[in-house]
Amino acid sequence: MARYVKISCLTAPQLRVPPETGLEDTVVRMIAFWERQLEQVLPDRPDLIVLPECCDRPEKSGYTAERMKEYYRYRGNRIRDFFARVAAERNCWIAYSAVRELEDGTFRNSTQLLDRSGSVAGIYNKNHLVEGERTNGGMLYGKDAPIFETEFGRVACAICFDLNFDDLRLRYAAQKPDLILFSSAYHGGLMQQYWAYSCRAFFAGSIYTHATSSIISPVGEVIATSTNYYHYVTRTVNLDSVVIHIDYNEAHFRKIKNKYGTKVTIHDPGLLGSVLLSSETDEFTALDIIREFGLIPLDDYWERANAHRCAPGNMEP
Repeated sequence: MARYVKISCLTAPQLRVPPETGLEDTVVRMIAFWERQLEQVLPDRPDLIVLPECCDRPEKSGYTAERMKEYYRYRGNRIRDFFARVAAERNCWIAYSAVRELEDGTFRNSTQLLDRSGSVAGIYNKNHLVEGERTNGGMLYGKDAPIFETEFGRVACAICFDLNFDDLRLRYAAQKPDLILFSSAYHGGLMQQYWAYSCRAFFAGSIYTHATSSIISPVGEVIATSTNYYHYVTRTVNLDSVVIHIDYNEAHFRKIKNKYGTKVTIHDPGLLGSVLLSSETDEFTALDIIREFGLIPLDDYWERANAHRCAPGNMEP
């Protein structure tokens, strides 16, 4: 059954607040700043808003590590609670990325996923910090790769430097998320598309304004981006989609279209050899089509190909 979700990736530069500014004034300015940013996407009524890494950290120029910690401690959960109120009032999810202090006094670089009621539905702690976040910022590395269940699908999170590490990507690929939320200060280039295709998941990345924010399909195709003029992007995607290879499946494509017409989309991004099959109806799911026509999902096809390679007599001595 079609699972449409409207996603906004909201990019913004870090707010410049001189370090000698009072902490209360800094928090007030930060909330006002994000109120202005949200005004750009809220009229489109997104189901989900993704924010960049450390979105409520002042621009660091002039800040010592200790002054930044003072800010974090004073801020507490106030800005998270501001976003939670927005989520509840506007009936949307928000991926809020920020440094947070735990009860034991240690820090994490985290994405907190706020649901439509404003509650914290899950927390992801950045697994792969850059070294300075630990040595200068006092943060600890995260160790878990959780999947969060939402009404529109299974969601994973990654933050900035995470995108460079295969161990985290492969842990997510094994769990088969529908959507990866990426909050970052760095873009990652082709790694964004590689993660999307490797995990067979849609990818929504929110990056600071020096680079574009993007929404990417499970076949690694960039389907929407922010621009140099408008630092946000909103797009509706259909999470009821399955990646399949053309081999052994293509013979059924015309039969599927003849029977179901616009109720099924088979999208070829070109050059890849794989297509994205999506159900555009409430009558059946993409997996129902897979079963009805005996199609082979991509990961099953790779396993079959490897098994055939290793079968007795098939490999050179």
